[in-house]
Amino acid sequence: MATFISVPLKKSSEVDLVKPLSKFVTTTYQANDEQAEYLRSVEELNKLRKNALGRPLDKHESSLEILLRYYDQLCAVEPKFPFSENQLCLTFTWKDAFEKGSLFGGSVKLALASLGYEKTCVLFNAAALASQIASEQNLDNDEGLRTAAKYYQLASGAFGHIKDTVLSALNREPTMDISPETVGTLSLIMLAQAQEVFFLKATSDRMKDAVIAKLANQAADFYGDAFKQYKDNLPKYFYFQEVMPVLAAKRCIMQANAELHQSAVAKQKKRFGEEIARLQHAAELAKTVASRYDDYVSVKDLSEKINRALTAAKKDNDFIYHDRVPEVKDLETIGKAALVKATAISPPLSQKFSDLFEKMVPMAVQQSMSIYSQRKAETVNRLVGSLREATNLCNGVLASLNLPAALEDLSGDSVPQSIAEKARSIVQQGGLQSIEQLIKDLPELLTRNREILDESLKMLDAEETTDNELRAKFNQRWNRTPSGDLYKPLRAEGANFRNVLDKAVQADQVVRERYSAHCDMIALLCKSEDELSAAIPSANPTKTLQGSEVVNVLRSLLSQLDEMKKERETLEEEVKAVTFDMSTSFLTALAQDGAINEEQLSLSQLDQSYGTYNQRVQASLHMQEELLGKVQTSHQDFSSLKQSNAETNQREEVLKKLASAHDSYVEISNNLREGTKFYNDLTEILLKFQNKCSDIVFARKTERDELLKDLQQSIAREPSAPSFNVPAYQSTPAAGPTPAPRTVFQPQPAQQQPPAKPQPPARPPPPTVTPQVAATPPPTNTAPSVASTSNPPPVAPMAQAQGPPYPTYQGYPGYFQAPMGYNPYAYGQYNMPNMPNMPYMPYQPSPGQGGYPGAPPAGQPYPGYPQQPPQQQQQQQHQPYYPQQ
Repeated sequence: MATFISVPLKKSSEVDLVKPLSKFVTTTYQANDEQAEYLRSVEELNKLRKNALGRPLDKHESSLEILLRYYDQLCAVEPKFPFSENQLCLTFTWKDAFEKGSLFGGSVKLALASLGYEKTCVLFNAAALASQIASEQNLDNDEGLRTAAKYYQLASGAFGHIKDTVLSALNREPTMDISPETVGTLSLIMLAQAQEVFFLKATSDRMKDAVIAKLANQAADFYGDAFKQYKDNLPKYFYFQEVMPVLAAKRCIMQANAELHQSAVAKQKKRFGEEIARLQHAAELAKTVASRYDDYVSVKDLSEKINRALTAAKKDNDFIYHDRVPEVKDLETIGKAALVKATAISPPLSQKFSDLFEKMVPMAVQQSMSIYSQRKAETVNRLVGSLREATNLCNGVLASLNLPAALEDLSGDSVPQSIAEKARSIVQQGGLQSIEQLIKDLPELLTRNREILDESLKMLDAEETTDNELRAKFNQRWNRTPSGDLYKPLRAEGANFRNVLDKAVQADQVVRERYSAHCDMIALLCKSEDELSAAIPSANPTKTLQGSEVVNVLRSLLSQLDEMKKERETLEEEVKAVTFDMSTSFLTALAQDGAINEEQLSLSQLDQSYGTYNQRVQASLHMQEELLGKVQTSHQDFSSLKQSNAETNQREEVLKKLASAHDSYVEISNNLREGTKFYNDLTEILLKFQNKCSDIVFARKTERDELLKDLQQSIAREPSAPSFNVPAYQSTPAAGPTPAPRTVFQPQPAQQQPPAKPQPPARPPPPTVTPQVAATPPPTNTAPSVASTSNPPPVAPMAQAQGPPYPTYQGYPGYFQAPMGYNPYAYGQYNMPNMPNMPYMPYQPSPGQGGYPGAPPAGQPYPGYPQQPPQQQQQQQHQPYYPQQ
């Protein structure tokens, strides 16, 4: 009765985890101790997979521990790496655990770029190995019973977990061994076996019969549910064809045990008729198992126990109690007691698990950190941009008013101090050569980035074209995700990069136009002070304005503006230096809520970090607005006091252009340096994008080759033509072609014909001789074509020929093996010059037997052959059909 069902393990193909995971680590994390630790963890993960899946596992708890540790590590690593078809693409290939395939096609397998698929298959193997370990336990002691119950419940929980998660983990149709119907049935089977183990434990502990009956009845119920689910949902796997009789037998056995122990309860309550009815029902159930499922489960001991109890109960009832035996349908229903429960699958399942990537933050946190960094950069750029824009506006207003040069140029014939300082600043920064070199480098950087982007998208286009061609060729058989759908995120990312490059080109053009507008004045500022002074027109002196109140007011206002600019530079550095580690906040939110509300957390932290700086920026802008208003008012008073003439206006115009050229030079230099940095940074980003495209194209190519191989095997297994009806005359097999209905021998009487025999094996042809009638002597003037008195007479063939067909042996000189399909008995084979009057008599062959001359009566030789003594003939009857050399 102790027949328990175990599940075979799935087999996986080898997968290299080191290369793709190491590539992700090196491209995501900076080269430091942390990166080196992650790379070592990748190596350990690859070793762990090889130990768990790359070798046969013993039916021992240590092997199960390895599987569970690998499953726990997969659960821990899943949120920390972007495993998907269009990011970190790893293709896992697993074979169906039950379907063994055909001779030529191999077993059914499925390859998916999904870590969820890998987790599902690993958990299936853990459940299967747990069932095998439980089935190997010695159920004669308490330790074995406890271990078996533990692992059956673990297997049931694992199979049930797969049932609930497999469809969402795969996003496509799974193989039948991990389909919800299959694993649901396996979960019920394991739970039923765990309940049976508790029944055995209760029996060995001699617990009350009422309790044992309830445990057995519950086990029977579990087996019945599993049997019903199999019949309703599962195909006719070979595995389940073997399992189904066991399930049916176990259900009957558990019901019989329940009735047996409940009959003991009835006996204790002096319900002797009920006792007999239950024992009779139990005997019928045991008899059913013995008659139908004896090849799978033995119930000999149980049947003998039930029959002994039934005989004793009937004897006592017939002689003593005379209690009425009720019908089975009238008996009270036996209660149920479920002591087993499927183990909940909540990682970690291994007792020795330690996360190899403990310090690595999950991808959800990484993505939230990335979005937070973007929000922070936008905030910083907005604040810094407001300050710079305001400063440029201030410089533009002062340049239009020729300030402070107008206050410094009261003599009218020298270079103003501010202009001289601006000229020296330009020369120190490299002058025109610096700007022209930066402008010259931009197209090369742009071209390099465009080539990288074009090459990346070209790889996607080529692979998608191949995928579409194969999809059109194989139609529904090409059942992988279309490349067009898979590459949508990458193409959107590529389109974004192209849009960024287009905008960068427009910005470069604006910078070139601004440089062209101020190129002459910038060149003038790059000259020596004497050349600069000579290039500035002279004008009448305005020394009378020196020391006036208007000039003093303007200088005070300009001094305040300079001080404000210095404060802005300090404020800008402070804004850029603000840092805050949001990973702790995101990890806390993920642990508490299971999800991260990035927008709420980020905006709250940014407002807290930059709220004060935002107020300071607004105050600076407001101060600039007030100061510029006062400067414009004071400048009007200053201009009304100055002596205006053509020379003065011309000089003032040149000074304005020089001041504006300096500001433009500074702005253009900053723009070009930022553009160069932008292109260099974009090159690194595009190289990562190119690597991502290359990786997914390589993974798709590997998947394509695997799918093509499977399709070729599938096509090879298919019949080349539809089935058709065979004509009736071809339905009877024959040993060879039907010979001509003629024979050179006289027909024998019907009563002397030997009985028909089954198909004989192929016979060698007889020697070519001239047959003779027994009563007529052979003519002396005619020699037989072949005459050999040493040849033995033909012997009736045995049921099975001995030795190889068509041998060459003594007595058949020059005889060689006949080709297949050769018929030596065809019409016209022999020349019969000595029997001109002998008619051809039709020969009636046995069904399915090739033509052969009629056999002589038993013990008589063929006509024309010399006879041998009876003793020699009797010896020949025991010789092999073919003479031995």
